[in-house]
Amino acid sequence: MSNQEKPVNKQENRNRTIIRTSIIGILANVFLAAFKAFIGMTSNSIAIVMDAVNNLSDAASSVITIIGTKLAGREADRKHPFGYGRIEYLSAMVISLLVLYAGVTAFVESVKKIIHPDTPDYTSIGLIIVAVAVVVKIVLGVYVKRVGVRVNSDSLINSGEDAKLDSVISASTLAAAAIYLLFHVSLEAWLGAIIALVIIKAGIDMLRETLSKILGERVDAQLARDLKETLCSYPEINGAYDLVMHNYGPDSYNGSVHIEVPDTMSADELDQLIRKVTLDVYHKHDVILTGISVYSLNTKDPEAAAAREKVKEIVMANPHVLQMHGFYLNKAEKTLRFDIIVSFDAKDRSQVYREIQEAVQKEFPDYSLQIILDTDFSEEEKSE
Repeated sequence: MSNQEKPVNKQENRNRTIIRTSIIGILANVFLAAFKAFIGMTSNSIAIVMDAVNNLSDAASSVITIIGTKLAGREADRKHPFGYGRIEYLSAMVISLLVLYAGVTAFVESVKKIIHPDTPDYTSIGLIIVAVAVVVKIVLGVYVKRVGVRVNSDSLINSGEDAKLDSVISASTLAAAAIYLLFHVSLEAWLGAIIALVIIKAGIDMLRETLSKILGERVDAQLARDLKETLCSYPEINGAYDLVMHNYGPDSYNGSVHIEVPDTMSADELDQLIRKVTLDVYHKHDVILTGISVYSLNTKDPEAAAAREKVKEIVMANPHVLQMHGFYLNKAEKTLRFDIIVSFDAKDRSQVYREIQEAVQKEFPDYSLQIILDTDFSEEEKSE
């Protein structure tokens, strides 16, 4: 099963939605930029001119979103067998850099105006247009971000946030104009500098968030819980552990998991079970499980079951242990094996491991222990 086997209609609808929303953003921002630039130059207002430049950067962001969506939709090939979905993260990063560049440019121009100030000359029509722009940007920002959240597009979410920020900037420009008209005090250049700093901060925040996703983040805990719930709905599966998912673009996951099954199952029965759950997880969660490993569960020996409960009691008594799984006791070979997940909050995870090993060994001195210190890649809560 490959990433390209995802429902074509679903992916195409998502791409069409992103492109349609981006085109609306382009048209709105070009329209606003043209009017603001004209008003800013005729009224000698640096703040309004900087606001117009910011609208142009928003339009460019929408163009980048469209290009990124088109490129990300390319089919997987020999060189990139997992597809091109991560291009969407790169396009979101470019948008962040554009916002950052616009902020730095605006700050430089504002500082120049602070050093060499000009007297603004506002007109009623100009201020009315700026007021209309505030309303337009609020509506546009809410709409674009809402669509971005619905289709899981970081580029649209960033554009929506930027649009809402623009509405605040335009409102601030109106406030500066009102202060000048009432008190004849020009705050244009200073306001321009403040606006620029706000834009710079927004650009840095967007860039930080996008880079975090490119580096690789913990999978959403709710998705992990839902996926494990699907696996455990099968009567043959006693538990699902060690879920690891790799993201290859929005809503594009490949992963692996361990399932705990009775030690009485045959290879054929396991094969059939794994095939069924792989398809089930894919259709319900859009996650491709490329590997399902097996923990065997003692079912033939009551003594082994009792040992399991005793070991769990010892292990879970440690406040830094999140989970114990994969327990198996082999009386013939005198081995006892299990995995533990130790919280990253522990000051020394290795020390916790040693304490667990010593406590269990004391309780089972005749057994050779095989304890694996595992890592929690999905859920954060303590599981017993």
